[in-house]
Amino acid sequence: MTRAARICLGQIGAAHGVSGEVRLRSFTTDPAAIADYGPLETEDGRAFKIESLRPAKDHFIARLAGVSDRNAASALVNAKLYVPRARLPKLDQADEFYHADLIGLAAVDAAGKRFGTVVAIHNFGAGDLIEVKPDTAGKTELLPFDAAHIPAVDIASGRIVIEIAGGMFEPSPLAGEGGEAKSTRVGGSTADESATRPLARSPVGSRRRRSTLSRKGRG
Repeated sequence: MTRAARICLGQIGAAHGVSGEVRLRSFTTDPAAIADYGPLETEDGRAFKIESLRPAKDHFIARLAGVSDRNAASALVNAKLYVPRARLPKLDQADEFYHADLIGLAAVDAAGKRFGTVVAIHNFGAGDLIEVKPDTAGKTELLPFDAAHIPAVDIASGRIVIEIAGGMFEPSPLAGEGGEAKSTRVGGSTADESATRPLARSPVGSRRRRSTLSRKGRG
């Protein structure tokens, strides 16, 4: 299975105690739902089933089937856990998308001219943003994920249609040096942390201020 065909649901941290438990960060919208997806796979193909899960301060303490001592748990530190994309629940709305399906799409204009590639999704507290990296420059552009700036999303064709003033990219005011998105953000998340969270494209003229990433990620 290729990396693109899998979704990262969590990451193992340090061993907890001596009986094989591990600290676990969940990237699903409902953090506890990580246990509902069935066996999770590491990048090298090993499969682990979560047998128990209890909350800690900013993570979970998990017991994984087949991991029975501290040495086995320590060997899994920093391992990311994946499921096939097909295990994500079907979305109800036609204009709702998983982050994982948007990353990597080509960004084109209405005439089909290609500008670049979607490389990330962000939320700085005032709505969802698509980060597009141009094919011809190193600077990225942040565009609101609404119907005015993103008039069409075609997952099957692997592209989104974008509207850019003057037909050219300009560094976003939310970008840092070099044009890349700032790492400090309010309500933001990494690509892995947002991979299972759906977002809805806002209609033209929408005054919504908050992210729509609220659906439970469970089947």
